[in-house]
Amino acid sequence: MSCQSSEKLRERRETYFSGRVQGVGFRYTARSIASRYAVTGFVQNLNDGRVLLVAEGEQRDIDGLLQDLRAEIACFVRGEQTATLPAIGEFHDFSILPTA
Repeated sequence: MSCQSSEKLRERRETYFSGRVQGVGFRYTARSIASRYAVTGFVQNLNDGRVLLVAEGEQRDIDGLLQDLRAEIACFVRGEQTATLPAIGEFHDFSILPTA
């Protein structure tokens, strides 16, 4: 049994999705799926046509969010770039941000 604190198990995943990902309900789908998991963060359209999803939580919850999202919107996504970083703890919920 591990004595690690749950904070050490948390991570931040920043994922950029490209393809036909704007104007297809991507952000609303992402927020809906995120509500099923213990994650915080945001999803946001970018001016270059991509969508940025930032999620913080335990690895299994972020994996579940991304797996379910991919299953829902796979036909629109042509590329995906992800960075995994330490969790910052700056979010209180999962929200949709205005276009950046």
